Amino acid sequence: MTDAEKRVKELAAHAFGTWSKQNAYKSPKLITDAEGIYFYDDKGKTYIDFSSQLMCSNLGHKNKVVIEAIVKQAEKLPYMAPGFATESQMEAIEALNSIMPEGLNKFFISSSGTEANEAAAKLVRQAKAPAYKLISRYHSYHGATPTAAALTGDHRRGPSEQARCVVPGVRFAPDCYCYRCPFAMEYPSCNIQCARYLDYMFKEEGNIAAMVVEPVVGTNGRIVPPPEYFPLLRKICDDNDVFLIADEVMSGWFRTGKAFAMEHWNVKPDIMTTAKGATAAYTPLGVTAAADSVSDHFEENMFCHGHTYAYHALAASAVKPSVSEYRRLEASGLLKEVSDHLKVKLNELADKHECIGDVRGIGHFWALELVKNRKTKEPFNVKADKITGKPLMTAKISGEAMANGLFLNAWYDTLVIAPPLIITKEQVDEAIDILDKALVIGDNEVESTDIPASRSSEFS
Repeated sequence: MTDAEKRVKELAAHAFGTWSKQNAYKSPKLITDAEGIYFYDDKGKTYIDFSSQLMCSNLGHKNKVVIEAIVKQAEKLPYMAPGFATESQMEAIEALNSIMPEGLNKFFISSSGTEANEAAAKLVRQAKAPAYKLISRYHSYHGATPTAAALTGDHRRGPSEQARCVVPGVRFAPDCYCYRCPFAMEYPSCNIQCARYLDYMFKEEGNIAAMVVEPVVGTNGRIVPPPEYFPLLRKICDDNDVFLIADEVMSGWFRTGKAFAMEHWNVKPDIMTTAKGATAAYTPLGVTAAADSVSDHFEENMFCHGHTYAYHALAASAVKPSVSEYRRLEASGLLKEVSDHLKVKLNELADKHECIGDVRGIGHFWALELVKNRKTKEPFNVKADKITGKPLMTAKISGEAMANGLFLNAWYDTLVIAPPLIITKEQVDEAIDILDKALVIGDNEVESTDIPASRSSEFS
């Protein structure tokens, strides 16, 4: 055993592995370098980063513009208490104002997407009091702290509930999940029942402060809504005096082709939360952006919230250069060129591999949903399998890909395709070739049918 291997084992013995049974967290892979779309382990092996780590390294690794800004700030003024103003804080706010949808012009800067969502919940509950209920959706992830976990629809909410570590007052609504419609209907004859049901739900529940949505569902499936969904939801929220919160932690920062995903439908939320790509993941930073409909309440009422690291000077220094780099990429035409190519290549995979039941996404944000049987849509695995530790087909396929130099995140039912925005068509092809070979593992366990992969949930 090398010295590096000994140190990794020592690390695992004394550090909690996230979202994992600790007996499975024994020898994490040691990564020693990264650049562009690639990262490297201690053995010198190269990996294509096809999920932007945790869907956050949007500008790839070692962007010199962002790094130089962070270094300068570290040398000048790494930290001041949030009650003071700093140049990096002012520059971050100015950059956010330059890119956020018009009307979202009051910001709270924290350290993560989870914290951004906690702040959003506090804002709407204070501004809408005595109304306090929050409506989320079953295919959602909003974070790990109590309120954010309570808003989360996936299996990670369960252990938090068992530990009594979530706040009350959250209700869950059906998803706009066309591949597995909760109403057993088909678009467009469905008349967007997934949205229309919310009007009934709001009226029957009462005391609702806000609804929180991921404009394009992130971890839980890269679910793209039908084009009518968000305009209809905005109207329903307005008719019922309910705030609309858009969680753009994953879908923001040009991940879907536009600065923020809600821009695809010309819908403005009352609050937008984001993180990850705000600094290209070079520093930890979350943003809660509010419209006047929310912020006006706090002119004469206390904003009862804060953190030691709110408006952290070093973290904030990465916002302005990141925004500049996104604008440069947008102007180059690379985003559109590569996203169109990626869509074609993923659909070609679906035509070739019977284990792919649905291919869906937008921009650089895609899902391959794996199924055992295309006709019945029977999945290889379900939510419960993720908690119990049952072997997952997605993990088998991603593991094979990793062994051959391709890193991609695997959920219990989907593979996450979310490469850095700097990726080229040639690099996409290199990644697809590796994934193509790994998908054979799934094909070997399907119940063969003549049904083609679904395209029903592609609205891009």
